[in-house]
Amino acid sequence: MHFGAAILMPDNDPMPDNPMPNNLVPKNGGGPILLPTLNDRDAAITAPPRQFAFEVAEQLSRTFAQTAVERDKRGGTAKAERDLLRNSGLLNVTIPASLGGWELDWPDTMKLIRIFARVDSSIAHLFGFQHLMLASVSLYGSSAQAERLFAETVRNKWFWGNALNPLDRTTSLTPNRGAGYLINGRKSFCSGALDSDMLIVSAIQSLDEKFMVAAIPSGRRGISIHVDWDGMGQRQTDSGTVEFHDVAAAPEEFLKTPGPLGSIRASLRSCIAQLILSNIFLGIAEGALAEARNYTLAQTRPWTTSGVQSATEDPYVLANYGGFFVSLQAAQALTDIAADSLQRGWESGESITENQRGKCAIDVAASKVITTRTGLEITSRMFEVMGARAAAGPARIDRFWRNLRTHTLHDPVDYKVRELGDWALNHRLPKPTFYS
Repeated sequence: MHFGAAILMPDNDPMPDNPMPNNLVPKNGGGPILLPTLNDRDAAITAPPRQFAFEVAEQLSRTFAQTAVERDKRGGTAKAERDLLRNSGLLNVTIPASLGGWELDWPDTMKLIRIFARVDSSIAHLFGFQHLMLASVSLYGSSAQAERLFAETVRNKWFWGNALNPLDRTTSLTPNRGAGYLINGRKSFCSGALDSDMLIVSAIQSLDEKFMVAAIPSGRRGISIHVDWDGMGQRQTDSGTVEFHDVAAAPEEFLKTPGPLGSIRASLRSCIAQLILSNIFLGIAEGALAEARNYTLAQTRPWTTSGVQSATEDPYVLANYGGFFVSLQAAQALTDIAADSLQRGWESGESITENQRGKCAIDVAASKVITTRTGLEITSRMFEVMGARAAAGPARIDRFWRNLRTHTLHDPVDYKVRELGDWALNHRLPKPTFYS
């Protein structure tokens, strides 16, 4: 069975060793896996899809790492990297095997996101949102819509972009002479819209102010995707503006069975979105600590009054690393618990209960809080264990903090803490929204 095609990457590995013990990537116990080249479309892959997915993700992450610093400086669209993802088959990992996908579960998909986030959180963001958009189709639309769009995604190597932002409520739907609707307005923070093939778009129906979501081609007439994203972090997520000028959308392109937040199961989309963010944050923190460790071992000098010959023996350096380690271990544990909770809810299908969904939201909120706090601590204080020279501009080691600080502003973490407090004190579960 052919699960996808991958590029054979260079032998040199620029990635520093990961200082944290982890078992996120399955080891190949049966000898090396022979991966096909892009021109070897018909090569058979004998490894199971899960194992193959992790092998390909690790290889791609090594390639992304080689240009991550330069691309962070340049910004813009990561076209070459997006095409590597297209050709790898990883854009299909959450699609059922019966439709040509790899049918990975959510815990494994989240771990793939973390692999990319360690070296390039913009790519992790785009990859994670691909699977959020596919989940939107599955949760909001009918089974027939999901089957058709998933099969087309596999067949055409579609990359999906986001134009759903529920806070932008000025995008409207007006009847189009009995043939669906016309979409007009603008959406902000449209991550991955540039170079996408399909968009998930939300708009407000003019007649009854109903919130509706559609899946439409990115190149449809009337859609203008602007090159106006210039954040201090997440520089290559293309999270800019999309404008709609009398964009025609047919009735069958709207995901309305059950529609956004139309059922308990449909409200799992918010949990998926938030957990994707948590795993990006966690991957950034893991990558930052690996970068700091590599720098400390190779370049950091002991402080003049430390009384030791090497920075690796400095008691304060060691204490800081110990603190980082403990915080990261806790963040990893809570994030994995949340992924398992999400998977149980997903597998429950339409039989999922309010309590089960609420417990999933609590687990995801706990992950979001701890990955935000731990990530900001490590990406900021990592300079204390590296020293002044680590702040030199060309190295752009501050990219870890800039990326995390930018992305953690997606929605206020204080509201997650409040929800957790309400659960801890009053046993009130979070009310399903687009952010909880």
